[in-house]
Amino acid sequence: MTSIDVLVTNVRVVRHAWTEPRQVDIAVRDGRIVRVAAGIDPAPARTVVDGGGKLAFAGVVDAHQHWGIYNPLDEDAASESRAAAQGGVTSAITYMRTGQYYLNRGGAYADFFPDVLAATADRAYVDYAFHLAPMSKQHITEIPELVEKHGVTSFKVFMFYGSHGLHGRSADQSRFLMIPEDERYDYAHFEFVMRGVQAARERFPDLAGEISLSLHCETAEIMNAYTRMVEQDGSLSGLAAYHASRPPHSEGLAVSIASYLAHETGLPTINLLHLSSRKAVDAAVRMSQAFPHIDFRREVTIGHLLADIDTANGLGAKVNPPIRPREDVEALWEYVLDGKIDWVVSDHACCRDEVKFGEPRDDVFVAKSGFGGAEYLLPGLISEGARRGLPYHRIAELTAWNPARRFGLRTKGDIAEGFDADFCLVDPDHTWTVRAADSESAQEYTPFEGFELNAKVTDTFLRGERVLEAGEVVGAPRGRYLARGVSASRP
Repeated sequence: MTSIDVLVTNVRVVRHAWTEPRQVDIAVRDGRIVRVAAGIDPAPARTVVDGGGKLAFAGVVDAHQHWGIYNPLDEDAASESRAAAQGGVTSAITYMRTGQYYLNRGGAYADFFPDVLAATADRAYVDYAFHLAPMSKQHITEIPELVEKHGVTSFKVFMFYGSHGLHGRSADQSRFLMIPEDERYDYAHFEFVMRGVQAARERFPDLAGEISLSLHCETAEIMNAYTRMVEQDGSLSGLAAYHASRPPHSEGLAVSIASYLAHETGLPTINLLHLSSRKAVDAAVRMSQAFPHIDFRREVTIGHLLADIDTANGLGAKVNPPIRPREDVEALWEYVLDGKIDWVVSDHACCRDEVKFGEPRDDVFVAKSGFGGAEYLLPGLISEGARRGLPYHRIAELTAWNPARRFGLRTKGDIAEGFDADFCLVDPDHTWTVRAADSESAQEYTPFEGFELNAKVTDTFLRGERVLEAGEVVGAPRGRYLARGVSASRP
């Protein structure tokens, strides 16, 4: 064959379409995979990489990250993408909105989003895209332009923001959201967002399957009432108190409301984010049965699959929705093994110690919400999944193929001819202990401190070039913004 830039040999390739790993080589030219086969002649290859018998997974498409929420966006793009590479992530889709946090600005996305792109340009070590949240009426009108001009095809609603703050109860949501004083961020707005997203699907019929709306499903009124109850009772503290203040039926109710609104508006492409409890997933499954014409996708995070309120390392594990008791962790695994979960993400949101913890330091209700975890996504899922009988090809589906297809990353998510040469090498027999000090993230702690994992990402390749080698981030940042939709290429 013609020249090869990189040939990776002695690996067991894992694909969503193969029930077992196969001993094949991976040939790369111009950043794309040109051949996957056994015994490829190494003579035309400029560089030959011996994979040491490791597993080769498609680069993780981590469809839920937050860059720039607590730190300057340009800093997060650099440090947190390095952490992503440690976890085998090669494509990070990060959520962005106007309002407090992020760029701390309101206004039109026409003015806001170019600054987002400028802040991240030439900073990231992995490829990246953005989901955007229409916070105001004006944003809804901008959806078609965001699709056509900027390649943004996925949008988000935070269902609890109208009456509940990012970290707890709030009486000043208008200032927090930075929306016009005569507007409300409520169920009516969510309905109109859905109608706006559906209108975009109709305007761009060739992209209809790639234009979707994601929802953070929790119910503000339930959380407000239960937070008061928990605080007044005073018998619970820490993560147990936070779980009780945002109870699982709050998730289930929000899922049900969101699903009916999708039915009402005719929007079929709905993503239900970070479902954290049996009640939440049960509601999601019930809604798919009630509304079979809606193409629901169900997401869980690696944090909710690995940690519970007793095993997580302290209040650093505060997140929305909360880390739950062990019975909910077991329930989530039941749904993963039953095929009812579509993808697993990190919900990575770097929050440094001095930002995360308030005064008093041990009060969960004054701590900030969110933590990093992309570096543990693939190794954590392989480690715990292997113990529970989750096959490798299903892990490839959950971490790469499914999210790439849903979110229009047409050249990502598989080790196959024509796809970007994004893949990682994993040692499935490497036992190691999670230490925050070993992470490239700017976050100084992790809720997974001391957890023992049995799989290690050793090398990560982005478009055929190593960004992680023998466990160390290498080279300069070469991640690209992934414009999706109208101008996106196909393998």
